Amino acid sequence: MLAADRFETYGPSHLTVLAIFAVGAVLVVLAGRRLDGTAERTVRRTFAVAILAVTVPLQILQFTPDEWNLQTSLPFQLCDLAWMFAVHALWTRNRLSATITYLWGITLTTQGMLTPDLASEFPEARFLMFWGMHLLIVWSSLFLVPGLRILPTWHTYRQTVAITLAWAVSAYVFNVVADTNYGYLNRLPKNSSLLDYLGPWPMFVVLEIAIVAVVWALLTWPWTRTESASSGDPIGGVGHRGTDLP
Repeated sequence: MLAADRFETYGPSHLTVLAIFAVGAVLVVLAGRRLDGTAERTVRRTFAVAILAVTVPLQILQFTPDEWNLQTSLPFQLCDLAWMFAVHALWTRNRLSATITYLWGITLTTQGMLTPDLASEFPEARFLMFWGMHLLIVWSSLFLVPGLRILPTWHTYRQTVAITLAWAVSAYVFNVVADTNYGYLNRLPKNSSLLDYLGPWPMFVVLEIAIVAVVWALLTWPWTRTESASSGDPIGGVGHRGTDLP
């Protein structure tokens, strides 16, 4: 691949995607706050289907001979799980899935957007998969929480931390066995990222977990002070507008 054909951080394609993201972020929050009843359910579930339509074909593409790479093709990154939780939250209004999507999306997915570990340039499949997945995850997190107000609670915060730790342990073990680096749990990313400032392994992993847990608590705290959040179901529940669980 020629150097000119490689993705450049904060190059033209990166800045274009970030601009699209910013506009979309405002629109999904406004839409979530204005929708209600049948229209809200229709838009929410259409959003879920749209995520599936983007992520599933592109994920399948990663298993084709031309795209297969043990280091990147398996759906073991946190974003691979985040879009699944996003689809579930959008389809069902489940509070736990919405909290996971929100906390993962606002912190970890946006970090990947600002300092992407990406070589492929537009319109290559890996470029489309990376940005399609990342934008849809963060947009759905904003649509679900600030928009539809399916609010986090301290209970769903603790569940999110536990689920994240379980993923981290599983991904780390797989990385050791397969000599991969999913989640950047075993070594730093090749491209520059905020992790570079947290020291060598394993210090950067320990500090990242601690920092993320604190930031998630700060993101959860304002929502727990609202009356609507206080009415949540301790098992996971739904937001103040009710549930679509079948």
